[in-house]
Amino acid sequence: MCRETALSGFICCLKSKESLDSRILIPNSGGIPPLVYLLSYTYSETQQHIVTALLNLSLDEANKRLIAREGAIPVIIQVLQYGTEEAKENLAAALFSLSTLNENKVLVGCSNGIPPLVDLLQTGTSRGEKDVAMALFSLVLNQANRSKVINAGIIPPLLHLLKDKTLDMMDEALSILLLIASHPEGRNEIGRLTFIQTLVEIVRDGTPKNKECAMALILELGSNNSCLLGALQYGVYGHLVEITKCGITRAQRKVNSLLHLMSKSEHIPFVPRK
Repeated sequence: MCRETALSGFICCLKSKESLDSRILIPNSGGIPPLVYLLSYTYSETQQHIVTALLNLSLDEANKRLIAREGAIPVIIQVLQYGTEEAKENLAAALFSLSTLNENKVLVGCSNGIPPLVDLLQTGTSRGEKDVAMALFSLVLNQANRSKVINAGIIPPLLHLLKDKTLDMMDEALSILLLIASHPEGRNEIGRLTFIQTLVEIVRDGTPKNKECAMALILELGSNNSCLLGALQYGVYGHLVEITKCGITRAQRKVNSLLHLMSKSEHIPFVPRK
């Protein structure tokens, strides 16, 4: 018990997000390797302290490389599978922080870190979902990770996030989907009618940002003629005309692009909107 108490005392100075000095002094004093070593420590309270410490250390740009260099990412992924719920959610936030570096995006993907994040997106608490979604968004900015998230089964939980407005996760879900839609497998999954109907509903009822992102997704899927036809069947044309009346220039550009694409497919006559 003395060891746990001493360790807690050592780590307490790292737990504050305002502890800027500690983020510099601890790495310079060789403090990161023992933290990484102890991350797999099974005593849950100690593990939680270490997770919080690594998260806050990772907020410093120079520490992101140091933490990864000491082998933290495979250990983080292991704890993501077997740790406490609180530890998992904080580690998702740490992975988001670490993965702002492209080399760490690659390392997470190659270390099979995406499946446990997708699992956590489905089973975690509402408090942790945003951190998990942001970690996944950061990871899919790397093109090689897009097939990995699709194979890990990310599409159904993203559809759930779109449909359940109480979760307030539509922006995050749409942003991830827009990146995934650039991958052929992603386009096939998102191009199913259930998704098209949901996207059309967002074009009708979403916030301006949601509407624009949903239209961008439909545009991305536009190479598939059946997706455009499905969107028209669900009434997207009328919603596009309504958006032209709101005076939002960026949204109107998306509207014109969609109408032009539909006219090329001979589904509607193209009448440019000012």
